[in-house]
Parts: sequence; C-alpha cells; structure tokens
Amino acid sequence: MGVAAGPIRVVVAKPGLDGHDRGAKVIARALRDAGMEVIYTGLHQTPEQIVDTAIQEDADAIGLSILSGAHNTLFAAVIDLLRERDAEDIVVFGGGIIPEADIPLLKEKGVAEIFTPGATTQSIVDWVRANVREPAEA
Repeated sequence: MGVAAGPIRVVVAKPGLDGHDRGAKVIARALRDAGMEVIYTGLHQTPEQIVDTAIQEDADAIGLSILSGAHNTLFAAVIDLLRERDAEDIVVFGGGIIPEADIPLLKEKGVAEIFTPGATTQSIVDWVRANVREPAEA
C-alpha cells in the first residue's frame, strides 16, 4: 500500500438484518470528528454492497457493526469478497454484540480488530489512526 493523500477514509456499515444503528452512527460521528472521511452505508447492507462501496469510495477501512449474531458469516463474507476483488489492503474492523469466544476466530479470518460494548469512541479512533494508515501531511 502506497502513501495515500488526504484523510483516512472509512466505510461504516450495518451488514445483514440488524435494525438498530445507533452504535454505528456514534462511531461514524466519532471518526468524522477525528478528521476522517466517513461513508455510512445505512441499514441492511449485503457484504457485496459493503465491498462495492469500499472499493468505489477508495476506502482505507471498513467498520462493521452487528448485533444480530450473524457476525461469523457476514464478516467472513466481507473478507472473502475483498480477497476476490484484490482489495485486501482495505482494513476490516468490527464491533457490536460479539461473544469473546468468537473474536479469535474472526481475527483468524482476517478481521483486524473487534470492539465490544464498553469500548470508548476514543479507543476506536486511536486504533484506526494507529492501524489503518497515516494521513498525508497537509
């Protein structure tokens, strides 16, 4: 991955059938307020829609929020599609109601980090800054 110009670009997405997006909106706002460009895709997104958006928007990262319990399937589908479309340089992180026992499995599949309830917005912002890329100097 080369040095990209401009702020870090993050797609925040709600995959699957979740109908509750308050947490995703809070994270999107925190990332935006920290100087990142955020593309919020809204509710009920398929993995294909999420990956298409990330590629079209030249995103550096995808933040997935899930409460439905389908995290193993949906997160893996996003990772697989990124591989298929030669876009593995897009960092995937996630959060929501995810059992501790599933976190190592998600990381093995390629999810860079999982944030569970109680994670602060500042800890998420700090992690994205440290693990996605350095923004270009203005």
